[in-house]
Amino acid sequence: MTRFQRVSFSISTVLWSFLAMSAQAFAEGAAVPAGSAAAAGPPAQPGFAQMAFPFILMFGVVYFLMIRPQQKKAREQESILKELKDGDEVITQSGILGTIRGMTEKVVTLEIAEKVRIKILRSQVAQVIKGNL
Repeated sequence: MTRFQRVSFSISTVLWSFLAMSAQAFAEGAAVPAGSAAAAGPPAQPGFAQMAFPFILMFGVVYFLMIRPQQKKAREQESILKELKDGDEVITQSGILGTIRGMTEKVVTLEIAEKVRIKILRSQVAQVIKGNL
């Protein structure tokens, strides 16, 4: 598991625990002492806003901690792939370093050593190297 997956797993575990506790608290209702006037009447039902608040809160947390960062990373990767050009030094998803010597819509030809060229999918380019490593 990567670090991001471990964090996502622990966050989702906490959120589901919170949701379970909230649902249980709403199901049980508010505790009222036996001698009070409120105990004589029927128990008050929680309104829609009270029941929906934990779900809205949970969705907001999931969105800002998991969904939004993934969308941002995907947009950055897409912009990297659009800006590729011949002569760029790149690193592939598998860690191969090379210089772009040819491109089509889906395939990139990398020169990984003098007169050694490989073809990879354009989507497998992880980043463009700016300067020396």
